[in-house]
Amino acid sequence: MTDNNLERLKSDIKLNTPARLYVFHGEEAYLRRYYLESLHKLLVEDFAEAFNYHRFNAENISPQGVLDSIEALPMMARRSMVQIDDVNFFALGEDGPAYAKFFSDIPDYCTVVLVYETVEFKPDKRKTALAQAFEGATVVEFTQPSDRELISWVSRHFKQQGKRISADDAQYLIHRTGGTMTALLSEIGKLGAYVDDETVTRAHIDLLVEPVLEAEIWDLTDAMAAGRYERALQTLRTLLQKQEEPVKILGAIGVQMRRMLAAKRLMDGGKRQQDLMKLCGMGSYPAQKTMDNARRLSERFCARSVELCLEADEKLKTSYDAPQRVLELLVLELAGESRNG
Repeated sequence: MTDNNLERLKSDIKLNTPARLYVFHGEEAYLRRYYLESLHKLLVEDFAEAFNYHRFNAENISPQGVLDSIEALPMMARRSMVQIDDVNFFALGEDGPAYAKFFSDIPDYCTVVLVYETVEFKPDKRKTALAQAFEGATVVEFTQPSDRELISWVSRHFKQQGKRISADDAQYLIHRTGGTMTALLSEIGKLGAYVDDETVTRAHIDLLVEPVLEAEIWDLTDAMAAGRYERALQTLRTLLQKQEEPVKILGAIGVQMRRMLAAKRLMDGGKRQQDLMKLCGMGSYPAQKTMDNARRLSERFCARSVELCLEADEKLKTSYDAPQRVLELLVLELAGESRNG
């Protein structure tokens, strides 16, 4: 993760030199919450939290309330903290200029943190007073770390529990959980508690970790690439038994088929795994698996599989047949195409 503002935030916390205005947003909820808690711990003493910590959301926010909180002198502390959750200030109409004024003139004893979790942070590009106020903020986007950073993070957390895990198996765990740090932390805790051995292996992961939908779709497409269509059909039926939405299952299959077609065409053009990662926004592990599967399949099959997914999508949307039957027929049609080369 190379975001300069994230490094600045880390330095602010380490040196106890917080900025006056932060904006926290991005898909990685664990990191967002971790640094929000770190900032809260730095700024707010427990005994004076009721006086020095003020929190607003879209339901209780008002210009006067925010102004009063920002201007209130901290009690028995050096600073106060104002946290505002999921408020789109650019959609507040006539109140916007008031907030622009507040955020442009925050006193040095107060830190305001705007947190975006369920609402997208999308600043107005017009040169309004509010937009200019946000230009002075430290905007931190919490994105998913790189594979290398995640593997190191997973290994450290297992080490804290007295366990070891290889880099390959750490990457496999990341793949099975979808790669979010919140999900990983939960599964690491489970594996640490229930695995008696010092080393956590892939077998332990398969036994104890509930895979995300995308990971199970990988199992399905891996089986198809290997010609094990009975296994693919069984994986599909297992997903349906888990009450996964047929539209989501088909969508995930379609995405992976398009990735395999892209991989096949890239390889035919002399391109490499890094090109697939860039094109499809994939990590190294799923990109490598996609390339491996594409090598086993013909370009004609990969192209036809995408067409069959589109046809199945049309059938689902037009109530052509029972959703389960549409998906099972898709797997059977893919099996037939595979045998035809």
